[in-house]
Amino acid sequence: MYSFSVTSPTLLINEDICRQNLRKMSEKAKKHGLELIPHFKTHQSLKVGEWCRSYNIQEITVSSIDMASYFAPQNWQNIHIAFPFNPREVQRLNELSEKHSLSVQLVNEEVTALLAEKLKYKVGFFIEIDAGYGRTGVEVSDFGLIEKIMRMAKTNPNLQFKGFYIHAGHTYHATLNEIEEIHQQTKAALHMLKDKYFTEFPGLVTRSGDTPSCSLMDDFEGIDQIGPGNFVFYDLTQASIGSCEKEDIAVALAAPIVDIKKSKGEILLHAGGVHLSKDVLTQANGKKNFGEVVLLTKSGWSIPSKTSYLKSISQEHGIVQADATLINNVKIGDVLGVLPIHSCMTADCMGSYMTLSGELVDHLKGNPNHSYK
Repeated sequence: MYSFSVTSPTLLINEDICRQNLRKMSEKAKKHGLELIPHFKTHQSLKVGEWCRSYNIQEITVSSIDMASYFAPQNWQNIHIAFPFNPREVQRLNELSEKHSLSVQLVNEEVTALLAEKLKYKVGFFIEIDAGYGRTGVEVSDFGLIEKIMRMAKTNPNLQFKGFYIHAGHTYHATLNEIEEIHQQTKAALHMLKDKYFTEFPGLVTRSGDTPSCSLMDDFEGIDQIGPGNFVFYDLTQASIGSCEKEDIAVALAAPIVDIKKSKGEILLHAGGVHLSKDVLTQANGKKNFGEVVLLTKSGWSIPSKTSYLKSISQEHGIVQADATLINNVKIGDVLGVLPIHSCMTADCMGSYMTLSGELVDHLKGNPNHSYK
């Protein structure tokens, strides 16, 4: 086991795996002539941000102005807030952009007009494009709205157009063939928009941000920058898609065993929705999977040859459907690891990490209520 004792649910981070994921994505970006501008919403950690600098990462993406403020002291070349800008946060944007290079995401004329009226310092902006996901963004064919945003932004020289951004989030629930089709749509949309507006804006760039496409695809024509986030940790969802192997997952929840029912093949863990979130995978047999058990070792964790998984969770409890080998080799008070279904949400729930050597690693949502010895 580790050099420290886990007394309550603890999110372990394997630095070696995390760095391996960063290196692979950095090398892929370089191979295809892309800028890697990773999304930090997955890890939300200054320490992990420091690791990113080892892989020629100069700019970052975040999902809120709170997150931008958290990472601003690290003095990145630019911090992009990849969320439709919240008009109630103009004052905070002015305060932060006075000393730091920022960019925001615009999807309508109203917020653009507000920024054009009130922005005091230079801020870049991307127009977010919806090329099929349907969550947010300007429809790819709505040139009227795109040009209204551009015209309104020109009324304030501090509001500077940077390019177009697409997050194809529907790849997270797609097959490999569907991911390839979605990626082709993203490329075509960005290529078309760049061709259409490049004469007027010769410096514009195009950015795509979903981890499945960035992990699986090898043709990025029409795309200048990639901004995946989940790849830094990966998770069981990504493994089920094929974006990674389970061995590439860089975080695991260390969870104490509080009861064992051998007759039912069940292990009760202190690991519930408040730790893992309630993201779920539906298995081929129709049963729900809220996380898979790994065996904790001094060097990290090992993946058993037969799968044991969390078949149900409540707020604090998690019930493992256990393989016979596992249930016969553990006892109450032991600690098991759980690979998360969605590492971004698990990290957000836990609010901190522990390295394999027992070092506390920060998180924006830092939770001081965990006890370590």
